[in-house]
Amino acid sequence: MNVSHTDPDRAEPRSEGQRHGRHKDRLLSGAALLVLVVLLLGFMRLWPAMQQPSQTTAALFLGAGLANPVDTSPAKVASPAPEPTQVPRRAQFGKEPASAEARQIAAWALHSGDNQNRAVVVVDKMHAKVYVFDRDGALQGAAPALMGSAIGDHTVPGVGDKPVGQVLPEERTTPAGRFVAETGLNANGEDVVWVDYDAAVSMHRVRANVKAERRLERLASSTAADNRISFGCINLPVSFYEKVLSPLVRGTGAVVYVLPETQPAAALFGAYDLPAQ
Repeated sequence: MNVSHTDPDRAEPRSEGQRHGRHKDRLLSGAALLVLVVLLLGFMRLWPAMQQPSQTTAALFLGAGLANPVDTSPAKVASPAPEPTQVPRRAQFGKEPASAEARQIAAWALHSGDNQNRAVVVVDKMHAKVYVFDRDGALQGAAPALMGSAIGDHTVPGVGDKPVGQVLPEERTTPAGRFVAETGLNANGEDVVWVDYDAAVSMHRVRANVKAERRLERLASSTAADNRISFGCINLPVSFYEKVLSPLVRGTGAVVYVLPETQPAAALFGAYDLPAQ
C-alpha cells in the first residue's frame, strides 16, 4: 500500500497563470499607492486653510445664531413681593401739656412694642396726671389724678393685706413701675382697674366720702401740690374713668407705666429717646 506523505511546512508549487496574476496585482497596487500619495500631498496643502473657517461660513453660523438666538442665561424666577415695612408707633400727645418724662416713656413704650399691642397708660406722679393712649398711640384723654400721700416708689410688703385703717402714713405710697392692667371688683363690689392687685393698688373713680379730705376740690385745682391724699390708689374724675379708661382696658387691655419720683424714669424702664422724625 502506497502512502504519499505531504510536508506540512512546504507549499504546493504555483502554475504559470498564477505567477502572471500575481504580477498584474503588483502593478495595480503600485498605481493605487501613487494616487494615494498625490491625494495626501493635496490634502496637506489644503489643511491650513481648513483650520480657519471662511468669512462666508462664519457669517452663515452667525446669521443662524441671530435668527434663532439661544438663551443660555439662568432661568428667571419671580421674586416674592416685599413685605410692607411696619412703621413704629409713636405717642401722639397733640396739644396736651406733658412733662418730658411722660412724653419719653409713652413714646418709648409704643415705639419699642413694650406695650405688647395694648393700650398705654402713663401715670405721672410728680405732676399728678394720667394719660391714656390707644394701642396705635392716639391720645384718648388726659386727666388730673390723686396719688398716695407718702413719697416713694416702693410697696411696703404686706400692705395689701392690711385693713385701710391700719395702713401707716409712710406706707401710703403709689408704687412706680410697669403693670399690666386688669379689670375687676374691689372689696366693696365696685368695678376698678387693678394696677397692682397684690398691693391692693387700683385706678378708680374719685370718692368724696370724707368731706374734710376735699378730694373733688383737689382734682379741680390748678396745682399738683395738693393731689397727694390717697392711701396709694390712683383716683380719677368719674367721667374720665367711665368713658375713657375703663372701656379701653376692657377692649384691648392696657399696660400702666407709673413714673417714679425718686429716680429717672428711663433708668427704671430701660427706655430710650426716639430718633427725630
